[in-house]
Amino acid sequence: MAPAEQDTLRTPSAQRPQQPAQRDRRVDVFVALGTAVVALGLLLGLPPLDAAEPDGTSIITTYPAVASWPWTVLALGLLAQSAALLAARRAPRTVLVVVAALPVVVAATAPQVVELFGLTALPVVVAVVLATLRVPLARLWPALLAAAAGVTAGDAIQFAVVGGALRGDVAEGLAGSLGHGVLQAIGAVGLPLLVTLLVQSRREVRSARTAEASAVDREQDALVDAAVSRERAAMARELHDIAAHHLSGIALMAAVIDRQIDADPERAHEGARQVREQSTAVLEDLRRLVGLLRDDAPAERAVETVAGIVDLTERARFRSDVRLEVLAGDRVLADGVGPLAQLAAYRTVQEALANAALHAPSAPCTVTIDDRDATHLVIRVENAPAAVPAAGTSPSGGNGLRGMRERADLVGARLQTGPTAAGGWLVELALGREAPAAPAQADDGTGVVA
Repeated sequence: MAPAEQDTLRTPSAQRPQQPAQRDRRVDVFVALGTAVVALGLLLGLPPLDAAEPDGTSIITTYPAVASWPWTVLALGLLAQSAALLAARRAPRTVLVVVAALPVVVAATAPQVVELFGLTALPVVVAVVLATLRVPLARLWPALLAAAAGVTAGDAIQFAVVGGALRGDVAEGLAGSLGHGVLQAIGAVGLPLLVTLLVQSRREVRSARTAEASAVDREQDALVDAAVSRERAAMARELHDIAAHHLSGIALMAAVIDRQIDADPERAHEGARQVREQSTAVLEDLRRLVGLLRDDAPAERAVETVAGIVDLTERARFRSDVRLEVLAGDRVLADGVGPLAQLAAYRTVQEALANAALHAPSAPCTVTIDDRDATHLVIRVENAPAAVPAAGTSPSGGNGLRGMRERADLVGARLQTGPTAAGGWLVELALGREAPAAPAQADDGTGVVA
């Protein structure tokens, strides 16, 4: 058995989920113990420190003696306040009220500790901080008011009884005692509350900024992923267009060569030369694509345009009956059509010719470039019904038409594909012009047939 598995078996499963709770419990014990140590340390250390001052000889006489009744009551009160802090995580509001109420008991039981009575504010300050960190202010304010009232009452009792504020004018003495108690409550409850809220707000601001930065990073990652996905789709379309156009022609010509190699060797040799030309074209297109993808190597060929469709159809005639018809006036072909749209048109015709050769072998195919309209350019590729059965296709087919649609959507073109009334297939692409085409000087509606 592996050592990690043995350690897992030795550790009871009921104890493992309690580790965060045990850690919180240790923190509560540390806070309560630290408060008690500081409070009792001040209780024991303040009288000797005051006695050590050169001008403080008359102050030390007012401190209660160590282990005397008033001193013991104050020490027990401080320990009780610190012990109550152990439950500050489970019931922070109740602990705050209890910690603030215990000084009232100390003041009523042992009023002689007036010089050291201010030490009871230390556990109150700790309770206010813990409660503010763990309870929303909207639900904490009743406990804060009760705590302020407890601190005010305890300090007022000390000031009134020991200071003799009630021996003269009762109303004036009561007002003075309450005023002194309110000041003590502001220092023990109000100031810690403000400081804690300020620290908490700054922490929330930092958390919000961290979350915002994380969200920005995630958004950037999403944008990068989307860009990579678009580039991958573009590369897939390019590779599919290259492979579908050239390799389908190579496969058809190889089949023809296989039939002609004995009956007509001369035609077979001609077909072999065409296969070599198609293979060379594949390598050139792949080399150009790799050059576009690499930063350190420029592309060896320019991007295809609508004018390149003429050469495309000429090469396609080696494997099937392809006709080209250009309908245009006295203007540059595809004037006003952007380069990306012209590349989409070229790839669409290339894919349509490959599909026609694959699915309708030996059927005539007509490519028409209609450039007569001043607002858009229309390209049609229409093939007649198949004269012989088509060879079997790969079960993963269908990417050609999808690539056509993606390219058309990318440049805002309109693509229509489907069977014709005669039983053939039609691919029609309409491209808008980015700039108005130059007006034709003479347009008689006739076309140029190649």
